[in-house]
Amino acid sequence: MIKSLLIANRGEIACRIMKTARKMGVRTVAVYSEADAQAMHVRQADEALHIGPSPAAESYLVGVKIIAAAKQSGAEAIHPGYGFLSENADFAQSVIDAGLIWVGPKPDSIRAMGLKDAAKKLMDDAGVPTTPGYMGDNQDPEYLAEQAEKIGYPVLIKAVAGGGGKGMRKVNSADSFADDLTSCQREAKANFGNDVVLIEKWIESPRHIEVQVFGDSHGNVVHLFERDCSLQRRHQKVVEEAPAPGMDETTRAALCDAAVRAAKAVDYEGAGTIEFIADASEGLRADRIWFMEMNTRLQVEHPVTEEITGVDLVEWQLRVASGEAMPLEQADLSISGHAAEVRLYAEDPTSGFLPSTGMLAQCHFPDDGVRIETGVEQGDVVSPFYDPMIAKVIVHAGNRDDALMAMAEKLEGLAVWPVKSNAGFLFNAVTHPEFIAGDITTSFIEDHGETLLPIDEPSEEMLRQAAKELVFQYQDSHRAGLSGLRLNANPSDIVRMSVGGKSYQANAPAEFGGDIYVSRAAQDVALVTANGQSFGIALERHEGGATASAADGAILSPMPGKVIALDVQTGDTVVAGQKIMVLEAMKMEHSIVAPFDGIVREVGPALNEQVASDALLIQIEKPQSEPETK
Repeated sequence: MIKSLLIANRGEIACRIMKTARKMGVRTVAVYSEADAQAMHVRQADEALHIGPSPAAESYLVGVKIIAAAKQSGAEAIHPGYGFLSENADFAQSVIDAGLIWVGPKPDSIRAMGLKDAAKKLMDDAGVPTTPGYMGDNQDPEYLAEQAEKIGYPVLIKAVAGGGGKGMRKVNSADSFADDLTSCQREAKANFGNDVVLIEKWIESPRHIEVQVFGDSHGNVVHLFERDCSLQRRHQKVVEEAPAPGMDETTRAALCDAAVRAAKAVDYEGAGTIEFIADASEGLRADRIWFMEMNTRLQVEHPVTEEITGVDLVEWQLRVASGEAMPLEQADLSISGHAAEVRLYAEDPTSGFLPSTGMLAQCHFPDDGVRIETGVEQGDVVSPFYDPMIAKVIVHAGNRDDALMAMAEKLEGLAVWPVKSNAGFLFNAVTHPEFIAGDITTSFIEDHGETLLPIDEPSEEMLRQAAKELVFQYQDSHRAGLSGLRLNANPSDIVRMSVGGKSYQANAPAEFGGDIYVSRAAQDVALVTANGQSFGIALERHEGGATASAADGAILSPMPGKVIALDVQTGDTVVAGQKIMVLEAMKMEHSIVAPFDGIVREVGPALNEQVASDALLIQIEKPQSEPETK
């Protein structure tokens, strides 16, 4: 059995693996970049080694540094986690060549499934149904456009390497194919070093259903049933469930058998996921589900499978990597109840889901009847260098209705501040009537967009509860001179407050109450949360001025990032909605558009330049109106 383990990852991923390793008595070694020197995974490890600067490309993605750290620490094995180098066959081979144990599938298995076009051909040969499309070597843009026409719009352009929604674009018509292809290839090249794409038919009522598989070195392969990951935004999973709603036993058997055939086709060892796309227009049917790809690693959403099967998949990984057979056979595995998981991100749904970074001055997770997997705690910093996940929230209950009710209860009072989070968005999603009814496709979020967005300013009742808390704080501190509170008199009926520079006022109620959670965030600041949406409401001290915004033509960077496309220069005329720049941040592309018609008077950064949050990107001047003539 492995005695010491280096985890080649960070954040909640590393913390999750350490939890099982500690339970098994395995010594853990963490690696960290400059940005992560004080991170939770560093604090929890038995030993931690610095491996480089903050950018992942200079630290977590440098295989030679990871292997050197393992040698220095005396670790016997390397667990790659999920993401980063977990599906890099060359790195896996390097680990093995260095005399270390690789906790993952064999390099040849990773290679076989690493390129989506080759994997689809392999699955065809293994009798696993695949979606119709083009996956040839000819990457000429005109030829690809011709293939898209033959397949029939809408189509999906997909990078043959990588995953996680990167390098994927849905194209509705020939008019946008060329631009979408260029953007897709650029994103794929930046993330995976490979800009080759394939084209698939877009399924109009799609559900994303995947099967957890596991193999060992003794020739055994089992499945641990399916997960439904249909609730997605920009191809990134948001809510995951197990088992899949509406799945009957006949369809489940056909689907899981196909997944096992897929794993056996590549002589698979360890944890893996076979992803399928289902046409749910007539419900889930075995003849309308097709192979998409295989993820040759543990998945972010693996906890829901653990919750319904009682299996610790990380423990299985460590045992199988040590040469042991899997602890259970297929006949020993069964489904118990229903589990759901949501991904809590540091992002602002009310501002286009822009990433939010900074210190978690307040971070309150539910602490009963829920599984929280996180790499941060109150006082930690959400860095701009990595994926903005704060935590995964997982619940398990006897049936789906109870699981979703439990999830809503946990999200309702989850409070994060001043970093923005998507908790309110998640609450709205899991309580939506159609989601509760199981009426889900991968376009659910897109179709219900505005109805899922949380409120972008506090409600009247939230303000009243904040006023009560602020009055309480004032009375407790006996301080004077605060707006809305009078010295040598009872507090005024009206308390004046501010949120994000905007002024509010409200009467303080006699008592706290309702479904609103109120606490003290900081001096003279009340943290108020309802349905997952939190606001730091402060006592207003003075009349605030307006903050700079695109309304005056000064377009500021919404986050730290890199300029990867610059479409205008000084003197150009632009129209409202025109794309003028593309920022790359948090591993995603963000288009910057002109807020109104005008003339470009200043361009701040150059192409490929890094910019800070709130840095001036573009200054646009509205054209002066011509004088009237008589």
